[in-house]
Amino acid sequence: MKLHIFNPEHDIALAYNDPNITAPHLVRQLRRDLAYMPVLWADDGDAVLVDDVESAQKNAIKFLHKKPMVIFITKEELNVLKFTEIQPWGWDKAICHQLTSYGFGDYSMPDDLTLKRIRDLSNRVETILLMANLRDGLEDITCGNINYCTTVEEIMAISLMEGSVVLKAPWSSSGRGIRFVNDSLDVPLRGWCNNLLNLQGGIIVETYYNKVKDFAMEFYSNGLGEVSYRGLSFFDTTKGAYSGNLLATDELKEQMLAEYIPKEVTDEIKFRICNMMGDELKNVYKGPFGVDMMVVADRESSKFLLDPCVEINLRRTMGHVALAISPDDNEKQALMRINYNKNYKLKINKL
Repeated sequence: MKLHIFNPEHDIALAYNDPNITAPHLVRQLRRDLAYMPVLWADDGDAVLVDDVESAQKNAIKFLHKKPMVIFITKEELNVLKFTEIQPWGWDKAICHQLTSYGFGDYSMPDDLTLKRIRDLSNRVETILLMANLRDGLEDITCGNINYCTTVEEIMAISLMEGSVVLKAPWSSSGRGIRFVNDSLDVPLRGWCNNLLNLQGGIIVETYYNKVKDFAMEFYSNGLGEVSYRGLSFFDTTKGAYSGNLLATDELKEQMLAEYIPKEVTDEIKFRICNMMGDELKNVYKGPFGVDMMVVADRESSKFLLDPCVEINLRRTMGHVALAISPDDNEKQALMRINYNKNYKLKINKL
């Protein structure tokens, strides 16, 4: 029996790197309201940790239209059950601290060295290293200009040279650590940069591209050096924050992507990620992860380019959630969203 935990505060926990972090109110509410969500990928007989068993049962039945084949449990019941594995949304110091406080031993969680490695690999600096390898030999069909800056002066110099750039915190959540710059940094933005430099040591500066489509490739690491490809994720964002996922067959999504980027190119990118991340994650991370990408329109020509590594999400993603409930029929497309009206709800709207 595996234990599943939805801890959406994971990205914030990585940024602060503090086992005692208190997430913002809306993030804590998101965790409570959607605590049942692991029923979508859990195996029959697995356990899902929730705050309110009755509420989780009702929400799961309402979404699935049937009784879920998992056990909903609260933290008070954890010590009476034995688990073969714990699968949180993502591993960080905060979730490990919570589990320790519930009585779990170290055997069931990553050690401090592994947690550090997971956090390091979740740093957006990692995209710089991966990008160079992914673009090697594919420069004519790919793009991606990423710099790591440790001073405001460096950021200003790149901004003046590029014109329009995107500033990103090394660790951030749902668009919170992203700023857009045209030519120069005003006083408030310089203050934001200085504060972030003090907290996280650096800032990622990327060329601002004419984005056509957001998407991701989703993968699974077995922790032994093997990474397998799980599928494509087409998603929407609003001001950098997640707003929805397309539910469709992978065949249809591949056809849609091939309208912009040749399939042999995306297949090569997929192959390289499996090989490279397999080595990086060996003895470090077992679980799902995703690599965000985007199709951009080249300003100097009429062709489309692929940005093959916008971000690495070393955790379960909404793309993996979408893959778990995607239809088998090409005709049955839908849009998966998380709506908020006093509480959070996972919704599917037919297209």
